[in-house]
Amino acid sequence: MSPRTHADLAQWCVEHLGSPPAEEIFRSGHLSTVVGLRLADDREVVVKIRPSEPRTAACVEVQRRMFRAGYQCPEPLTGALPFGEEVATAETYGPGGAALPSADDAARVFAEAFARLIELAPSPAEVPTLDPAPSWAAWNHAEDGLWPRPEGAGTNLNEVAGPEWIDDTGRLARDRLRASDSEAVIGHCDWLVGNLRWSGDALLVVHDWDSTIAESEAVLVGFAAALYSTASADELATVEETERFLDAYCRARGRAFSADERERAWAAGAWTRAYDAKYQHTVGGPITSLSEPEARERLRRSG
Repeated sequence: MSPRTHADLAQWCVEHLGSPPAEEIFRSGHLSTVVGLRLADDREVVVKIRPSEPRTAACVEVQRRMFRAGYQCPEPLTGALPFGEEVATAETYGPGGAALPSADDAARVFAEAFARLIELAPSPAEVPTLDPAPSWAAWNHAEDGLWPRPEGAGTNLNEVAGPEWIDDTGRLARDRLRASDSEAVIGHCDWLVGNLRWSGDALLVVHDWDSTIAESEAVLVGFAAALYSTASADELATVEETERFLDAYCRARGRAFSADERERAWAAGAWTRAYDAKYQHTVGGPITSLSEPEARERLRRSG
């Protein structure tokens, strides 16, 4: 951070948290600047600074309601408040925990945590709009072309040719998702290992509530089942691990998915993994989010 930003952050903390920063604990972030602070009154907080978007206030409201419902998430300390031309929020800081649960059946533990999130989340009608969804979940976006524009980048994925199998995967998955629909619920669209922390088999905390969206349950579960990992933050679920997540989720919710819901879940997972693969190709990196044989298998299961 520049000295000017440090001064702005200190002033923001005084105005909205009632105490100036005494120590910076950490600083990170990709789409947001995330700063862990120890305030002069000994509280430890996390301040997130990002571009101003109307949906941010709704995300904070969902997080607030989830905390009050007893779900494992940081307590919001402010709403979405101006920070220069951007917007900032503050929440409690909860360090510690492991990246993965200790259970041998990690798919079950991840799925049960997600099922509880869906169960406790407010209905979309209870909060302001969460639209538009982040790009990796925006399969039904209103922009031109197959792929939505990534956040924080001037890159247009539709202007870069191929690989044909990735574009085909995204197109076929999107078409399957558009073939049917169901009532929207609220959930988390970035169920990555890096956003969760565990204490043994118990969920300790879920981070990144900017990834809250309103979407059909099957699509949300499909995203989560495709993005989580039983191995590490550098790997995503295999086809078999996605299958185990879907089975465990349905057991946790007490009702099996219909054939249509099951197929839509597979299609959602194929779409978000194809989006990430397309982005990786566009920026010239290795394609790690999806392979062509795996894309074919995920599409086959999507019907």
